[in-house]
Amino acid sequence: MSFTGVMRPGHAAIRVLDMAEAVEYYVERVGLIKTDEDKQGRVYLKGWDELDCFSLVLREADSPGIDFMGFKVCKESDLDDFEAKLKEYGQNVERMPAGELIKCGERVRFDSPSGHTFELYAEKEYLGDGLGRLNPNPWPEGLKGMQVHRFDHCLLYGSNAIGTVNLFRDVLGFDLTEQVLNPEGEIAAAFLSCSNKAHDIAILEHPEPGKLHHVSFMLMTWEEVLRAADIMSMHDIAIDIGPTRHGITRGQTIYFFDPSGNRNEVFCGDYTWYPDREPITWQPEELGKAIFYHDRKLNENFLGVVT
Repeated sequence: MSFTGVMRPGHAAIRVLDMAEAVEYYVERVGLIKTDEDKQGRVYLKGWDELDCFSLVLREADSPGIDFMGFKVCKESDLDDFEAKLKEYGQNVERMPAGELIKCGERVRFDSPSGHTFELYAEKEYLGDGLGRLNPNPWPEGLKGMQVHRFDHCLLYGSNAIGTVNLFRDVLGFDLTEQVLNPEGEIAAAFLSCSNKAHDIAILEHPEPGKLHHVSFMLMTWEEVLRAADIMSMHDIAIDIGPTRHGITRGQTIYFFDPSGNRNEVFCGDYTWYPDREPITWQPEELGKAIFYHDRKLNENFLGVVT
């Protein structure tokens, strides 16, 4: 597939209440690798199969939630192009200098109608997966916890979600892969892709702006998801729901909470998306099956708890 413009999700920056507790959880239990820490006290982590030097940034704060989500573009000139388009679209845009996030190049930061902050970048220091690029082994030894492969996507809740959906489609070139309709026939939730994944970001209408529903990490098999669930029980990690399957995106999944109350997901499985496909539509009366395909019931805790 020939990528142009926005290539993939690059990082999420979230707030945690206790940094030491959060680092232990994300490294020892989730299985991320700590790669750096900056003068502000922010901690940088990555999945073992990611090549760039970080994909999750932790910042200690008084309340949990998300600071921003970043996407990698294909080349440096894309930043200028998108900056101009975002300004023309009416967004507030700020250039973040190289190095403000450690080992990351310049970023174009912008706001959104749903109250979330996003950014684009082209350069981030290459760290690798510990396997090399010549005759590599399939996985490195010494992995911890759930052994997540990579940061995959976020589900964000916010007011005027459709405004952010339109921003991502009209300006950033994302495709709408799946949509959930409300009883009035309007989009209540949208799943968007800038690649050939089923989704790279999802956005859902919510009364409050700028909320995080979950940060998701990729595993490869259902057995790995079940093993992750075992680790959660071994270490008394709060499970929200699962293991189960989604109707939306076909993902096999489990949701759980970090020590600060931010929801995480590990999942495997989806489908290959191509831009010539029509979006999948879920009607409101089938919402239970759309979210949890097996028991086909809505879970108010899953729908309502956000940070």
